[in-house]
Amino acid sequence: MTWLAAREIHSYRQLPQFWYHIQTKERDEARPKSGILRTREFLMKDSYSLDVSEEALQESYRLHIEAYDRIFARCGLAFMMVEGDSGMMGGAVSHEYMAFADAGEDEIVFCRECGYAANVETAVAGADPEPPVSELAPTGAGDAPFAQAMGAPADLLAEAELHTPDARTIEQVATYLGLPARAFVKALVVVPEAGGETGSSAGPVLALVRGDDELNELKLEGVLGGGFRMALPEEVLAAQGVEPGFVGPVPTPLPVYADEALRRGHYVAGANRPDHHRSGVAPAEIPGAVFADLRDARPGDPCAQCGGDLEGARVIEVGNIFQLGLKYSQPMGATFLDEEGTERPIVMGSYGIGPARIAAAAVEQHHDDDGICWPASIAPFHVQLILVRASDETQRSLADDLYSALGAEGFEVLYDDRDVSPGIKFKDADLLGCPAQVVVGKRASEGVVEIKARESGERCDVPVADLAVELEALLDQA
Repeated sequence: MTWLAAREIHSYRQLPQFWYHIQTKERDEARPKSGILRTREFLMKDSYSLDVSEEALQESYRLHIEAYDRIFARCGLAFMMVEGDSGMMGGAVSHEYMAFADAGEDEIVFCRECGYAANVETAVAGADPEPPVSELAPTGAGDAPFAQAMGAPADLLAEAELHTPDARTIEQVATYLGLPARAFVKALVVVPEAGGETGSSAGPVLALVRGDDELNELKLEGVLGGGFRMALPEEVLAAQGVEPGFVGPVPTPLPVYADEALRRGHYVAGANRPDHHRSGVAPAEIPGAVFADLRDARPGDPCAQCGGDLEGARVIEVGNIFQLGLKYSQPMGATFLDEEGTERPIVMGSYGIGPARIAAAAVEQHHDDDGICWPASIAPFHVQLILVRASDETQRSLADDLYSALGAEGFEVLYDDRDVSPGIKFKDADLLGCPAQVVVGKRASEGVVEIKARESGERCDVPVADLAVELEALLDQA
């Protein structure tokens, strides 16, 4: 698209422009995941904004947000726009449109108080309001190994080595010592990729998060200035002199990157020798330690913007928008002449919607034990017309007439005139999920049919003369 813009756009008088297409695309992944949500071949709506300035891009971005809000609402989705990671697309700002679904592949956190919302990959939580365990009353239970080793009452401030045989994971050592997971430091040896700010020649580094937290890989990549991988067991042994499970930051020859939550307090960490951990570890006292937000935000954390409680939800990503800025236009020579005749790069935005993902999210949100309940705006058909008895000439004649009449009125109709039992037809109709069902049955001779609203299950008998009006009203609510 940038290549095309470089050849078509020459003057500020041609801007702004929005370009879009709906096209079959492909992704080449070694291990495709998420089933039909992430297939190798898929349909995508892509659009691009071309502007003269950053200010103009903001307006184009706003217009796309308004349009996307209307599109997803019209599709009947419960959704939320959240802050996202620009990833391979690049650009300074990006947002993702997430549809709520228990089976979703992604997770978001959001705050009802101020409206903050973000993918967990990028979400930032506020400081933990609870003090570190080391600042609370003595922690060890009298009969717990930790209390026995330290002498009750136990004290995390005291520096001591603790024998922790075969306790390699946070869960194992927490259970063994009788302490909560948040009393520990999780130390992970990682190897930066070549080309990052640390560079592969710098060797492994040590990443620290609290024992009850998870390392956020994207955030660490941002701090390191590039990608990384987890060190192999033999690399951990070579770097720290101990196998994984007993690695700690005191002492360590490695550069240390610690999560902000560890600035305060004393903790238990690996002692860098087999079957031992160390208490009294204060990450803030580690020489040269770099502190940054390195952990996953999670439900229950305080909101970084207002202090309210963050909530979490599983979601399906149905759209995304990016402020690309000059990322592609500058290196690819997509420029225009401004009012003074000065050549300037086009300021770009990118906006995408996955139609198949909209369908998947709609099914996740609108279904029951009997099948799908399609929202009317994206249903394959508005109405399923059911002929109860194909052998009944009166019923068939009326059903045939209704099929033609409803089509002429603009309704999209699926006509089930199969010569099978009514029960099979009703079950199949519920499974397919058209918003409205019209049943031509025993009252056909009176010119009366039954309407069923698929999602609510409500039924009513309607004279044929009033059918179109009743269907319009039903579909307006579906």
